[in-house]
Amino acid sequence: MTDADWRALMVAAQSGEAAPYRRLLAELDRWLHRYYARRLPPAVVDDAVQDALLAIHEKRHTYDPGKPFEPWVAAIARYKWIDRLRAMKVHATDALDEEIAVADHGDAVTSARSLERLLDGLKPAQADVIRLVKLQGLSVEEASARTGQTISLVKVNIHRGLGRLTTLVRRQTDGD
Repeated sequence: MTDADWRALMVAAQSGEAAPYRRLLAELDRWLHRYYARRLPPAVVDDAVQDALLAIHEKRHTYDPGKPFEPWVAAIARYKWIDRLRAMKVHATDALDEEIAVADHGDAVTSARSLERLLDGLKPAQADVIRLVKLQGLSVEEASARTGQTISLVKVNIHRGLGRLTTLVRRQTDGD
């Protein structure tokens, strides 16, 4: 779009027309993305575009229809770019150490393996629906569709399987 096109849309927007204003903001969104993509890291481009669009919206009453539109919008984009650069300087990233501490997942792995061993002690139909409903979060209806079991059978298998798991856990606890 040309400066004259943008100017016409802004004049219509200033007189309260919503459709031209939406079109102008869509055009400016594309233009601002290109503008900031050349000047900022990709992670902050969307935030800078939103800041600029908000500033354009808040300052739209200051635009003089007798003057070119592009310099007016470019000035706002430039000021928001400078603001973003200042914010990046204040929130500069720290260098990462070569040896980054990683949490020990040993307990989680051990627990998962213990749970799998317990589920192996159940009938396959019971273990399947317990995995689907209790561990993966599917509904009883979804588990029924996946396994081919009726909804009632899924419920029964969950109930009986959990009862069997309780018995297995108690035996292991009593044996220790």
